[in-house]
Amino acid sequence: MTTLHHEILIIGAGTAGITVAARLKHRDPKADVALIDPAEWHYYQPAWTLVGAGTYNYENTRRPMRSVIPKGVTWYQDAVAAFDPDHNRLTTRDGREISYDYLVVCPGIKIDPTLVEGLAEVLDKDDVISVYTDPKFAWEKIRSFKGGTALFTQPTTPIKCGGAPQKIMYLADDYWRKAGVRDQSTIVFATPGTVIFGVPEFRATLEKVLDRKDIMVKFYHELVRVDGANKVAWYHIKAAAVEDPAKQVRNPKPIEEEWVGNDMVGIHYDLMHLAPPQTAPDFVRNSKLVCEEGPQKGWVCVDEHTLQHKQYPNVFSLGDVAGLPTAKTGAAVRKQAPVVVENLMRLRSGRTDLWAGYNGYSSCPLVTGYGKMVLAEFAYGNKRASDPLISKFVDTTKENYSMWLLKKYGLPFMYWNLMLKGRA
Repeated sequence: MTTLHHEILIIGAGTAGITVAARLKHRDPKADVALIDPAEWHYYQPAWTLVGAGTYNYENTRRPMRSVIPKGVTWYQDAVAAFDPDHNRLTTRDGREISYDYLVVCPGIKIDPTLVEGLAEVLDKDDVISVYTDPKFAWEKIRSFKGGTALFTQPTTPIKCGGAPQKIMYLADDYWRKAGVRDQSTIVFATPGTVIFGVPEFRATLEKVLDRKDIMVKFYHELVRVDGANKVAWYHIKAAAVEDPAKQVRNPKPIEEEWVGNDMVGIHYDLMHLAPPQTAPDFVRNSKLVCEEGPQKGWVCVDEHTLQHKQYPNVFSLGDVAGLPTAKTGAAVRKQAPVVVENLMRLRSGRTDLWAGYNGYSSCPLVTGYGKMVLAEFAYGNKRASDPLISKFVDTTKENYSMWLLKKYGLPFMYWNLMLKGRA
């Protein structure tokens, strides 16, 4: 087997991989940078929620992968089979062995419906939809819904864009009101979380949205099984809510439920939207690169501020696969990428004083209806981290039409024309 070699090898040509590659080539046009990714298309997935609400064209969310690979970067349209970080090399699905001086791991996240019993058999079929997997089908079902119980839910695993299950719910509510079927509908949001949003300033606004829209929220609900034949989603109730049932619900409504004891409940649905369970890709989870214990178990084990691997100093990780206590979003990548690139440049020049520049920043553009959005920006510890310039003109803790325009038009433009080109 012939061993190929690159100075900097990037795994994944999604938001993180392309952004890092572009920034590296800006810093040093002669740098030997290579990307490994099998995908034919590159997707702007933040717009899939809007696709699911019939207000964005799916075709505009994708471009050929080759068109976004930065000039001068080698692209292997291949997949990683296994890492060997002790010897600074890896093998690929197509039988290549590639060694490196520096490795950047950012292959994104794996959607794995098999982690919830019965889900794989019904996802994207009949009355179980997800903007994470098939936003066009989700829009078809939302548009044709004639009433009943609409259940919106999410898993216990970390997920990319944690606000998406709420956003599509708010948009569906708006659409059903305009279509005249909201009065015949009960909307339920079932979450394993204890609050609707972790940052207090934005939570207060979202609670008002839930009350205004008369949406029933079920907290402490861990999805464990989907009975597609009978249209029932089964949940385990966390112990804290079993002991104090008042914690379980906001805006209670009469819905069809089946209880087994006091800690297991089946909720009947006529339409269910969910974010499927998600994990790191198998070739990452089965490697030496992941945390073996603790809250980031199964994700790439990196320093929270430098994004350098805790065991292998020539390895960095960012994006959804990185083991960081913050939301997995494209906005997080925009702040992580400069830190990774700066620290790679420092190591290449022989420096060991890495930049601890990442503060956990992430952002969730919380669409609360057609023409309304709350721009939730935060850092480690669920501390509000709103952009000071935008905040001079707009109270981003409130619903704003200007923020809707940013979501629908401004952010996609910035993504394709600035971020992926290493300029934002």
